[in-house]
Amino acid sequence: MSASPAYSEEKGGSSSLGEPEYGHDPASGGIFSSDYKRHDDLKEMLDSNKDSLKLEAMKRIVAMIARGKNASDLFPAVVKNVACKNIEVKKLVYVYLVRYAEEQQDLALLSISTFQRGLKDPNQLIRASALRVLSSIRVPIIVPIMMLAIKEAASDMSPYVRKTAAHAIPKLYSLDSDQKDQLIEVIEKLLADKTTLVAGSVVMAFEEVCPERIDLIHKNYRKLCNLLIDVEEWGQVVIINMLTRYARTQFLSPNQNESLLEENPEKAFYGSDEEDSKDDKPDAASLVKRKPYVMDPDHRLLLRNTKPLLQSRNAAVVMAVAQLYFHLAPKAEVGVIAKALVRLLRSHSEVQWVVLQNVATMSIKRRGMFEPYLKSFYIRSTDPTQIKILKLEVLTNLANETNISTILREFQTYIRSMDKDFVAATIQAIGRCATNIGKVRDTCLNGLVQLLSNRDELVVAESVVVIKKLLQMQPSQHSEIIKHMAKLTDNIQVPMARASILWLIGEYCEHVPKIAPDVLRKMAKSFTSEEDIVKLQVINLAAKLYLTNSKQSKLLTQYVLNLAKYDQNYDIRDRARFIRQLIVPTEKSGALNKYAKKLFLAQKPAPILESSFKDRDHFQLGSLSHLLNAKAVGYQELPDWPDEAPDPSVRNVEVPEWTKCTSREKRKEKVEKPFYSDSEGESGPTESADSEPESVSESESESGSSSSESGSDSGSRGEESGDQSEEEKKKKKKKKGKEGPRKACLESAGSDPSEEEEEQGKKGKKKKPQHEGKGGSETSWEEGSISESSSSESDSGSEAEESQSEPESKRRTTPPSSKPAPKASRKGTKEISLLDLDDFTPAPPQPASSPAIVSTSLVTDLEGLTLTDASLTPTMLSPVFSTMKTYELLHRMAGEGLSVEYYFNRQPFPPDPHMVAVQIQFSNNTESEVKNLRVSEPKLVSGMRIQEFQEIESLAPGDTANVIMGIDFCDSTQAANFQLCTHSRQFYVSIQPPVGELMAPVFMSENEFKKEQGKLTGMSEITEKLTLPDKCQSDHTIVQRVTAAANVSRVPCGADNEYRFAAKTVTSGSLVLITLEWKEGARAHLTVNSEKMVIGTMLVQDVSQALAQ
Repeated sequence: MSASPAYSEEKGGSSSLGEPEYGHDPASGGIFSSDYKRHDDLKEMLDSNKDSLKLEAMKRIVAMIARGKNASDLFPAVVKNVACKNIEVKKLVYVYLVRYAEEQQDLALLSISTFQRGLKDPNQLIRASALRVLSSIRVPIIVPIMMLAIKEAASDMSPYVRKTAAHAIPKLYSLDSDQKDQLIEVIEKLLADKTTLVAGSVVMAFEEVCPERIDLIHKNYRKLCNLLIDVEEWGQVVIINMLTRYARTQFLSPNQNESLLEENPEKAFYGSDEEDSKDDKPDAASLVKRKPYVMDPDHRLLLRNTKPLLQSRNAAVVMAVAQLYFHLAPKAEVGVIAKALVRLLRSHSEVQWVVLQNVATMSIKRRGMFEPYLKSFYIRSTDPTQIKILKLEVLTNLANETNISTILREFQTYIRSMDKDFVAATIQAIGRCATNIGKVRDTCLNGLVQLLSNRDELVVAESVVVIKKLLQMQPSQHSEIIKHMAKLTDNIQVPMARASILWLIGEYCEHVPKIAPDVLRKMAKSFTSEEDIVKLQVINLAAKLYLTNSKQSKLLTQYVLNLAKYDQNYDIRDRARFIRQLIVPTEKSGALNKYAKKLFLAQKPAPILESSFKDRDHFQLGSLSHLLNAKAVGYQELPDWPDEAPDPSVRNVEVPEWTKCTSREKRKEKVEKPFYSDSEGESGPTESADSEPESVSESESESGSSSSESGSDSGSRGEESGDQSEEEKKKKKKKKGKEGPRKACLESAGSDPSEEEEEQGKKGKKKKPQHEGKGGSETSWEEGSISESSSSESDSGSEAEESQSEPESKRRTTPPSSKPAPKASRKGTKEISLLDLDDFTPAPPQPASSPAIVSTSLVTDLEGLTLTDASLTPTMLSPVFSTMKTYELLHRMAGEGLSVEYYFNRQPFPPDPHMVAVQIQFSNNTESEVKNLRVSEPKLVSGMRIQEFQEIESLAPGDTANVIMGIDFCDSTQAANFQLCTHSRQFYVSIQPPVGELMAPVFMSENEFKKEQGKLTGMSEITEKLTLPDKCQSDHTIVQRVTAAANVSRVPCGADNEYRFAAKTVTSGSLVLITLEWKEGARAHLTVNSEKMVIGTMLVQDVSQALAQ
């Protein structure tokens, strides 16, 4: 950046802007760095007009956060840049906001209002980013706002924004699971989406929120099957796994009648032909109770549409299709997945490990499909140990009488490996092959016996353990092997191997009567130094020899039992006492003594060496639970096949014949649209995902050009451009009929951003008055109509286009009055577009009567009057002090005798109509005079302003004084902090407004109310159900309580059970509409419609509390 050196030179020559300035003194480290300077530099860069400086500042702020430094004091400076046109800057601003959202909830709530523009931005990327950040703010209070944002985004015209809405659903569900019912409605709406971009994300949301609601999938099943090939890869994985579970609940098992499939495999592959199945003549004996199996066409559709995905480059997709075929396909068709899975074995070791885990499970039940690829599972010396062991598992599962000789030759090679864990696994695999294939048992046993002379002790030990299991099958034929193993006790030190030899000798001591006592003698000598597992087998050997050969082993047995009696391990001590009582007859020993021989020398069944993957197939293949062989959190069980097929008609969807036609026409319209159009950044409902990058780049270039214009244009030029666009619109209307309004709106939309930016500049500088008389109001009037017409065009299509010309002409001919500017009426649509940036221009202020003083009947009488600007004379009413709710600003104890109270008098503040009037009463409770009462050093949130009251020169003892000050709260409930000063003291005080005091009443007719309410739907509507107490069930009480909670005026209403109130926010002039509908009994329904979502949410709470008291 060319500007960076200049900045660093100004600030004392620091080599890197934003880094601490380290001195030469050893004591001057990072702790003594000039943080305030660095932050001032960053704020200066963020306030710059150059995007390059803003981008540099944001990069450094994010770097500070990454280093663990606190950057929260930069929040106001960063938030201002949410409106920046530069996408890169905006992305980093969003990163910053997500970082401080949870930690500083108040600051995060401040930033939420700035996302309203983001959610209504013409660029789909910005709308999506704003929603992503909003859903990342983990603050429970904004759950209703998040819900409204998700609902609005779910019906957005851009598939990318709808995809982001689907991603936000699980985030909101994890924050507040009570929203499940509303989220299911959004999921149901998004499941009906026909774009491939949305499909994967919404199915993921479905799996997270409501996987049990299979009924939501019925109507969308065929669409998902057909879209599957074009969905993004990770979306394919999610959809395939979900459809696997769905198919298991809706279709019959294709393998329930395998005999039929084996007789006619050709039919099984191709068909769901019912006629062919009727021609078959199955054996009546085998199929007395069964009907011939006919595959459901929807089942076949799923198998047919997933099969091409076996060629996907993504291993997860191939794995997902493989598990689907394994769980759903007929036996004759499952073989197609083998080649695809073997292909994945050429991938990275991590992928190989996962694939081999699944192949090992499949090869137990479907051995035949992997046999042609036997050599692909041969082990390479470069394979990691875990891969080698899994390949051994698969080779062992595939072993049969045909290929066993080849496999055993491979195993002989593996035994020479330097990897000891792998060698041990190979010996176990040889044992399993010997167990499963009888004709090679002797060969394997002889090979293992030869390994007993191996130099490696671990190889010998593992061989002993496996031989012990093999000998249990035919012990009488192998007494020589037992003798050979008895000699190894002197050399083998591995505890498991020693224990196995001792168990063999004890179990078959009758086959080696001379050797067994000698082995016990040797073991008795080393008993105290043996491992616990060996000691237990020594005790067992002693007991068995005592029962079969008591003459030679009686004393040895007693000696071993005495040693064991005082062993450190309690298991060994208990075993010794138990065996002594069992085998040595005494007077106290009971009836068990007679059955000791039967207990110890009973025939034991030979162990069955099975694969560790045998019972894993009850978990869905490819899942984490299958890998761990344990149920993981969030795992959905794979359902069993139904006995009878559910009704297939639930998946039937009636497709109107005209839909294809319309989509073509819409595409033609898109081609004919003007090239330089703000709306081109939007993707239509039928637009494919492939066309998105082009539309995104166009919208970005358009926003860039508008920002450069707005930077150079003056205020007068902004007004001229508004007038010019209005004239162009008139010309095009005359020329082109229906097409005219659409193009005129699109062209005029280009001038909106510059005018908006100009207005924002005026507000920021506070030099020009915001109310500019007749000319200014006319310009803003035109802006409102332009933005409204563009939003209705994008929202309601051709229907709204036809109905626009009449309301637009009415708006031009009607001069601006003191009533708020009415927006374009729209027929046929109730939704409001997110593109509607400036729904309302600031309406001229009106003399608001205080609802607490003026009776409701008088308010109703005044509603028909036309109020002119002449009525805005600064004559202030002096309301009765006791009727208003007062708040304590300074207690007389804290103020050393000076007490200060304030209340909101609900009257316009003459110097500035955008400020809230606050009446302050000073009381001097001291015996001395208080002088020079004034306001000093206000510490305000960015954008907030204070109009100080005139200094009170003196306040006599016992006297009171009333003054009025104006505060611009920026439509926020943040407190205004300042100092109250006297001639001798300073007091820190703060005024925090209730949300109901941030608005002024608006008088409107019932029709106007309904029209404005129709425009403020979706995110701008907050509803609440409440129960009215007995004392609050009269008209007078309800009106009194609502007007006490908020500065609103009542709107006439034809219905008896409905109350309507209207107001506008003081700063921005945004409408706030309140509707209270009285249902049966004490139940009521409260609705607040307002652009300002935070104000609407807080107002609902305040009014609900006021009515519930």
